[in-house]
Amino acid sequence: MAGSRPAAPAATPLTTADGAPVEVRRSARRRRTVAAFWENGTAVVAIPASFSRAQEREWVHRMLEKLRLQGERRTRGAGRRRPRNDADLAEHAAGLSAKYFGGRAVPSSVRWVSNQNSRWGSATPSDGTIRLSDKLQPMPQWVIDYVLLHELAHLLVAGHNAAFWRLLEAYPDTARAKAFLEGVSFATSRGLARPGSDNVDDGLDDDVVDNKSPGRN
Repeated sequence: MAGSRPAAPAATPLTTADGAPVEVRRSARRRRTVAAFWENGTAVVAIPASFSRAQEREWVHRMLEKLRLQGERRTRGAGRRRPRNDADLAEHAAGLSAKYFGGRAVPSSVRWVSNQNSRWGSATPSDGTIRLSDKLQPMPQWVIDYVLLHELAHLLVAGHNAAFWRLLEAYPDTARAKAFLEGVSFATSRGLARPGSDNVDDGLDDDVVDNKSPGRN
């Protein structure tokens, strides 16, 4: 139509430095307090409704930096000890998610289990639960971290497609850990592992997804 004004360009979605989405929530109940937290993989910044746009930009930047530093401290703290109990494991998983996935993978629970004889770990994206075989506990920490990251990645991408493996490219020991686990599986299947151990396979291409196991990719 003649004389009509061009449409304003759409605003660029706000994201963290790691690419996680950011949501700004204005609340009339807030007067001077500002809060920031992770919610289902989104960085939420809650500000008073009375803030100007300039104040919003300033506080969003400030609070996202605070979230980033908290994630780094959590990662350093989790790395000081091996995660032996479920609480340690959940804390360590949160640190790995913050470091490698920008905190986007938020499990509802992470626990050691003793009944997984055919896989190292499993995840159920529908309820956010992750389980790791306790047979991993004597293994190097970088192997345990890989399995944890593998299951955390399934909370973001259910299958083993290209997007899934791109997430794991951020972890520098992915190839080495996969080779390590394949070696353990090879030895165990041929009776070369310690006596009394259960047969296990690579266990990571059969993760539980919505209580169903997808085919191998």
